[in-house]
Amino acid sequence: MKLKKAKMLILPLAMLLFLSFSSAHKFYVSVTNIVYSEEDSAFQITSRVFIDDLDKLLEERYGIEAKLATPKESKIAEEYIEKYFRSKFVVELDGKVVPYNFLGKKYDTDVAICYLEIPNVKLSEVKTMSVQNEVLTDLFDEQQNVVHVKWNGNKKSFVLIRENNKGMLNL
Repeated sequence: MKLKKAKMLILPLAMLLFLSFSSAHKFYVSVTNIVYSEEDSAFQITSRVFIDDLDKLLEERYGIEAKLATPKESKIAEEYIEKYFRSKFVVELDGKVVPYNFLGKKYDTDVAICYLEIPNVKLSEVKTMSVQNEVLTDLFDEQQNVVHVKWNGNKKSFVLIRENNKGMLNL
């Protein structure tokens, strides 16, 4: 009888511990895709970041309890995500910083997908591109930001970290 009661108590505790460890990710990575659209004459950018990391960042940097991807999400969360991206994600074409439009975000399971666009780019006139991606490197030492760039059938990828946060390529 005592054994049965012990099992009844231990089983839920064991399940709780197992679930808490399996739901937390142990790596810090974002993936950013930059694709040149000839039809739109624009670089279209999607950046995928773990929701819980972004949530933690918004609280630590701006004091906002964002509660991303929940019914109680802060109304100013997207504004601060944009503000953060503008300070940590920079694209240069031919050595000049180019402005981009922050188009918004959506959620997919445990990832926030942010949409950016650099409009009015005449790719034939551009010789070089550099991408500086410091997203979350100020919060997590282990953060890695993978960047994929596609243009005219070409593809280049690089991994950016805190100590090496800028990738350059010839177009």
